[in-house]
Amino acid sequence: MKTISSIVEEYIKTKPFLSSALSQGIINLTSLSRLIKPEIEQQLGKEVKNGAIVMALKRLSSELEFRVTHRVLKFVRNIGEITVRSALNDYTFKVSDTLLKSQAAFMSEIEGLNTVFYTSSRGVNESNIVVSNEVSELVGKFFQHEILLEKQENLSSITVKLPKDNVNVPGIYYFIFQRLSWEGINIYEVISTTNEFTILVNDEQVDKAFTVIKNLKSL
Repeated sequence: MKTISSIVEEYIKTKPFLSSALSQGIINLTSLSRLIKPEIEQQLGKEVKNGAIVMALKRLSSELEFRVTHRVLKFVRNIGEITVRSALNDYTFKVSDTLLKSQAAFMSEIEGLNTVFYTSSRGVNESNIVVSNEVSELVGKFFQHEILLEKQENLSSITVKLPKDNVNVPGIYYFIFQRLSWEGINIYEVISTTNEFTILVNDEQVDKAFTVIKNLKSL
């Protein structure tokens, strides 16, 4: 049986930023109730008072605050080492039968160059590599026969080490990326492994992005 509370909760679940705003207590519940009232009434099939919607929102915001406080916030306070690298280039190539060979030859060439940053990821139709600007000429050499779809220069990376139990806590990435979004930081690329993730941002935004992530430890 549908209730005001259940309908309100389902509505909020479809609006991630709204859900977060409720958990932070930074939204006017009366104004929100007026905004969502038509949809709540439509689903319930009868007229609903604003006060009833406000009460449902209050209960929901308390529950959301508890979830964030006792799960996500506890986790982000234990974020590990944060590593920053600058002067990076991001290349996106079309997947081909020769791409892996080109990549292997390139990796063999830069092996032993400890100062060089290198990471890669592969999708269904495209693959990207992120490297230090100092080896950009080598990329041109070893990938000259590949189809370059896109290239972005002047990037910086921020690599964050996560606690090992991060896979058991839903909403971690959303919580972190949400904070970056609120600060107007554009994430150009995300590369992740089981216990760490790397984001690429423009050089001019790296200091701000680093501060946002670092400050999560003190929430």
